[in-house]
Amino acid sequence: MQWRAGFASSRALVVDLGRNRSLPVPFGLHADERHSVSGCVVAFPLQEYGGIMSGLVAESWWRKTLYLTGGALLAAAAYLLYELLSIRKEQQLDSKDAIILHQFSRPKNGVPSLSPFCLKMETYLRMVDLPYQSYFDGSLSPQGKMPWIEYNHECVSGTEFIIDFLEEKLGVSLNKSLSGPEQAVARAITKMVEEHLYWTIVYCQWVENVEQTQNLLDVPGPLSEVLKWTLCQLNGGLVKREMFCQGIGRFTRDELYTLMERDMRTLATLLGDKKYIMGSKVTSVDATVFGHLAQAMWTLPGSKPEQLIKGELINLAMYCERIRRKFWPEWFVDVDDFCLDGESDSSCGTPTHLMDFSLFSRTDTLEGSASSSPSHTNTHSPDTDRSGRSLSDSDIEVDVLDDKQQVKG
Repeated sequence: MQWRAGFASSRALVVDLGRNRSLPVPFGLHADERHSVSGCVVAFPLQEYGGIMSGLVAESWWRKTLYLTGGALLAAAAYLLYELLSIRKEQQLDSKDAIILHQFSRPKNGVPSLSPFCLKMETYLRMVDLPYQSYFDGSLSPQGKMPWIEYNHECVSGTEFIIDFLEEKLGVSLNKSLSGPEQAVARAITKMVEEHLYWTIVYCQWVENVEQTQNLLDVPGPLSEVLKWTLCQLNGGLVKREMFCQGIGRFTRDELYTLMERDMRTLATLLGDKKYIMGSKVTSVDATVFGHLAQAMWTLPGSKPEQLIKGELINLAMYCERIRRKFWPEWFVDVDDFCLDGESDSSCGTPTHLMDFSLFSRTDTLEGSASSSPSHTNTHSPDTDRSGRSLSDSDIEVDVLDDKQQVKG
């Protein structure tokens, strides 16, 4: 068998060996040692040829590194697509006479969704008491939107159009009691929240507090940490780019927080001491406001919006807690989490994982509410705020009695 070998030498030389020939002066060995070799031995001087062999070795190492790195990135990207674009589907859902709500997966801290619009849509379905099935496949609608619904094999995306669709098909509405001017005010509030406050909230989530948001993501698999980091970086870049195109992203960080604070103070002023934004009855604007304020309330610890909502704007915190207790009975929140860090002597517990009630009807949650409703007191308790105003589920009982009286009348 013929073979070739390269050696580094101070000068060029070529040694042609026959089979079983010995080399009298081995390279790098003592002069009295002899080794039998065969083939063609070529030595190139490193000084004259610029380190040919070392260059070849370095090039080969870099190639292997690039191949391994590229393979790992491709594998991570494939797994991310596998999870987010629903290549895997556990079952084929049938939307015949059933509402299927497509949305992002649940986070780990018990909050139903990190998306204000997903939380808005699911809360609205609970407010109108429509049974639905959540599907956390991560696939976007044909228009590229999230959330979206399927009903009788019809796909509808965009929360505003979904609400219009459900009102038309199923005859449900939360705004029947509102007058024309009140409906105009409700729409103005909705647009302020969705087109202005929304951007400052997602800025806090995916840019300013991206590490906390990354910890909330629930991504299974052996590459979960890598995938969560990749997802946060991609989403953060997308948020900044879309904010810049929208116009609000052209402002500085301090200016963004100023705009956010003005929006939140406006909501606090509009709410005042009312139970809900438009009065004593819940309307569709409450689903919108709750979906956004809940992010500041429970997903942004230590941030500026959390400090506002749990500090000066405490009526917004009471408002969020009231809606959570009424329409999300399985969403557990520790009592100490209602206050800012350091305001309570007791240590804050970690909220439990949200129970996956994918098929939901609020009718089941109203049973026994009258018997389990705590009495109102003027002292501060776990079910009251500092002023003694109740945060308990007794609101459910009042609304149910009102509905029954309207039916009898």
